[in-house]
Amino acid sequence: MRYIIVIVLLTLFHITLYSQNVSVIKITDLEKRIRNNSDTTYIVNFWATWCVPCVKELPDFDSINTTYINKKVKVLLVSLDFKEDLKIKLIPFILTKKIRSEVVLLDELNANYFIPKISDEWTGAIPATLVINNQKKLNRFFEKKLNYEFLKTEIENSLGNH
Repeated sequence: MRYIIVIVLLTLFHITLYSQNVSVIKITDLEKRIRNNSDTTYIVNFWATWCVPCVKELPDFDSINTTYINKKVKVLLVSLDFKEDLKIKLIPFILTKKIRSEVVLLDELNANYFIPKISDEWTGAIPATLVINNQKKLNRFFEKKLNYEFLKTEIENSLGNH
């Protein structure tokens, strides 16, 4: 019994440590981050743990993150899970799936408020991805499941490597 308690405590401790890496943000925080004047291309994916196509595309975003780690490309996975599910669903999911890309939790309940701030094209369906580079005036939005090759083409175009 003592052994089981130690394992549970170690697991909870590990999850608690990892949760420090999942920021809970508001839409204004996200806007400041991605709508700046840097020459970084942001790949901002909106997803949730309960969304099957979202979960299926996550490995491709992680691969993109690894491929472009030394370039001015930033993958940001924006979870639309509920804030109260951060420790009980989102963090265990991230650990289980071994997601290496940065994950943030968007703490917004009013979709009519935050969706237009991302794109006028967004109906609210997920998965949804914004590819943005403000310095290069690139702002492309996709409301569908994406794959590695598609993302790579978008990034290469944004970097001028066509």
